[in-house]
Amino acid sequence: MQSVTTFAALLAVAVLLVPLFKRAGLGTVLGYLVAGVLIGPWGFGLVSDPDNLLHTAELGVVLLLFVIGLELQPSRLWALRKPVFGLGALQFFGVGALLIGVARLFGIPWPAAILAGLGLALSSTAFVLPTLSERGELRSRYGRETFAMLLFQDLMVIPLLAILPLLGGRAEGGVSPLIGLVVLGVVVAIGRPVLNQVFRHVAKVDSREMFTAAALAVALGLALLMQGAGLSMSLGAFVAGVLLSDSDFRHELEGAIAPFQGLLMGLFFIAVGMGMDLGLIARHPVDIAAITLGLLLIKGLGLYGLRRLVGGKPRVARMEALALAQCGEFAFVLFGAGAGDILPGNLTGKLTLAVALSMTIAPLLFILGDRINRREDANAPDPEPDEMPSDASPVVIAGFGRVGQIVGRMLRVRGVAFTALDIDQDRIDTVRRFGSVAYYGNAAHLEVLDAAQVKEAKVLVLAIDDVECSLRCAELVRRHFPQVQIIARAKDRFHAYRLMDVGVSHIMRETFRSSVVMGRQVFEALGKAPDAASRVAERFATHDEDLLRRQQALYHDENQLIASARESYKELALLLEQELVAAHSDSDDVSPPPKRA
Repeated sequence: MQSVTTFAALLAVAVLLVPLFKRAGLGTVLGYLVAGVLIGPWGFGLVSDPDNLLHTAELGVVLLLFVIGLELQPSRLWALRKPVFGLGALQFFGVGALLIGVARLFGIPWPAAILAGLGLALSSTAFVLPTLSERGELRSRYGRETFAMLLFQDLMVIPLLAILPLLGGRAEGGVSPLIGLVVLGVVVAIGRPVLNQVFRHVAKVDSREMFTAAALAVALGLALLMQGAGLSMSLGAFVAGVLLSDSDFRHELEGAIAPFQGLLMGLFFIAVGMGMDLGLIARHPVDIAAITLGLLLIKGLGLYGLRRLVGGKPRVARMEALALAQCGEFAFVLFGAGAGDILPGNLTGKLTLAVALSMTIAPLLFILGDRINRREDANAPDPEPDEMPSDASPVVIAGFGRVGQIVGRMLRVRGVAFTALDIDQDRIDTVRRFGSVAYYGNAAHLEVLDAAQVKEAKVLVLAIDDVECSLRCAELVRRHFPQVQIIARAKDRFHAYRLMDVGVSHIMRETFRSSVVMGRQVFEALGKAPDAASRVAERFATHDEDLLRRQQALYHDENQLIASARESYKELALLLEQELVAAHSDSDDVSPPPKRA
């Protein structure tokens, strides 16, 4: 009963705290750590023996490495080989060497210095990737390079676990590492065809429960095999994932494992939080603060310097350094495995606490980077626009992203000249490599529009993503070049209303037409005749376009807008019902074709 109570307390505290931390931008990992502190010996004392929980929760790390192995397809690694093995190696070994050197300066023995330095060089994949995704920066230059460096770090976890016996740590079960390497070689040689046969057999049963059981059995089975051979369980799970990374079952396996991996990883961080000796802060506040701040400075400044040394732009290098300055979750695993044998117990406690504190500070580093970027943008003069072509074009495209490029490709195929403007230099460089021509310039500035000779154009394609910038451009063109016809992209209904306010009449909502086509396909999938489905879709589109123009005068008054929307639903339902009845009548009137003799 006590174990059930403990498990219920763990889940309750996690469910209460983790969403709060994620909503505050502090990350789920920190939420789990704080939950562990609250229910552990240093909090309410609901759990007095965190070590037992930690042994169970370590299965979360095992399953995480299985999922990482599944993601590491050889083809994907080969495509990313330059940033992963170039920048990744630069970050890991460069920062690791700096940390090892600092550890040696403080008199830490070589084995402990190597383990501490390389373990602390790792950053938190579980924190950084979700943060970049939430900020919409995974596709940015620094986001892509940060992802590559994290991927290399994930690859390095396995060698770090493998060299623990060489640094003085105990081999699993007292087995010689040589035997472990032989077992590993055999598994790699024969594992892929054997595992594929196993899952083909399981797939014939057509049972999701059996597939999940098989995935867990393979991951944990190879983990236990490697542990018995003197290597780590994490290495076995990772190898199992890599062997299955090119199989047809990869996505199904990832989906089957993910719920267990996520829950157990959460319990792992909770157990780490419960095991953190907060008394160290009271007994050694200066030491803990110095180690934590020292780690952030060494990792951050070290990566910034190395990235600038190989030609990285200052802003990209700074954001990468701030994103990866914190330490990662695998440091807990490495320090736990090396505690006592390689790392002295008091040093292990201080480093573990410093790792957790660095992860606590990590969200603030992103905020710091944003503030520095905003200050630079505010103080920096606007870059000079590119020199525009001397000949005027009949079409000017303002904003050469997803929408503008498609319009440009259509014009280019038909031989229609156009001038494309954009303020994203990386995007301009990319489209130039693919044979298109675009110019740097902010179309919301009159001098740029003059340089692009908009007054000589017949059409301005307004495809700017930023709503306010789009509206400023529309206002300038309507005021200074009223003879130019504007065909505008609107992000949503309210963007369309505001464009109509400044006199733009040709507006295309970016997801509207594709959504109408999807609706028509749904009707067809439900058994409606294609002609009838098309007529319903067109009637809906026509009605909604009319409604958009009627509601433009009301959108400032939310109550009137809601009332108008409700009334329009009734009107639209009646129109569509009439359309379906008419379509049905038309089909009844069509006589069947005569039979052949």
